[in-house]
Amino acid sequence: QVQLVESGGGLVQAGGSLRLSCAVSRSIFSAMGWYRQNPGKQRELVAAITSGGSTNYVDSVKGRFTISRDNAKNTVYLQMNSLKPADTAAYYCHLIGFSNYWGQGTQVTVSS
Repeated sequence: QVQLVESGGGLVQAGGSLRLSCAVSRSIFSAMGWYRQNPGKQRELVAAITSGGSTNYVDSVKGRFTISRDNAKNTVYLQMNSLKPADTAAYYCHLIGFSNYWGQGTQVTVSS
């Protein structure tokens, strides 16, 4: 059983920054993703990183968010800069390719 634990969410003003962390209970050899979801809406892939470090982002966060991973610490990060109210959501990390492996989520709220 793999556990993923997110942290780093909170309340921030527009234009501010947050860094989310996702600690994984064992070594990561798979691609990892950060997703976000608001009530009544579908979960959206925000950013993904392969085991080799290649990254992809949804257009709305390109140039503002950066996903990274520290394999020695079994941790994936999401650095979020220039935050906008539209970024408000619960953010989840996910072990891509393993449908059951999701974190519990961390709330990000951006005030205008």
